[in-house]
Amino acid sequence: MITPRYCVTMARYNAWQNRQVKAAFEALSPEDLTRDRGAFFGSILATANHLLWGDRIWLSRFTGGEPPVGSIAESVGLTTSREDWALERFRVDSALLRWADGLKQVDLAGPLRWQSGVTGREMVKPVGLCVTHMFNHQTHHRGQIHAMLTAAGAEAPVSDLFVLPDEGPWL
Repeated sequence: MITPRYCVTMARYNAWQNRQVKAAFEALSPEDLTRDRGAFFGSILATANHLLWGDRIWLSRFTGGEPPVGSIAESVGLTTSREDWALERFRVDSALLRWADGLKQVDLAGPLRWQSGVTGREMVKPVGLCVTHMFNHQTHHRGQIHAMLTAAGAEAPVSDLFVLPDEGPWL
């Protein structure tokens, strides 16, 4: 379904997007970042926190690492400031890049098992599908953040994948 190279490209894309989101956050006041904007998770920061939490939980499933605490509902409060978010986002983006860079094709084959908080049961899905979902989840919620940043008067990131720079820095 997917290749290690695809994962590296998408991890790079994710880090590049998050650097741009961080810059956009710096142009907004704390009130602008936490104002309820009618999005699914409410505010810009809450949506960014949910996305950060989601990346952490999927990465823990792929690597066997420690999952984040809390549920999806609690994910919105993962960090309380743009500075805390930026630091944690950097850490997770670094971990995603290291994970993707170390993948072999065999790592993307076979089933992934996990206990889903969403469904309340054990899930078994192809690893490749789950990795694709993680990257799609990132894009989905960054689209929401993009819309909220635009509505807040901030300059939203360039998000076209074909514009991804060929060279780093990725973090």
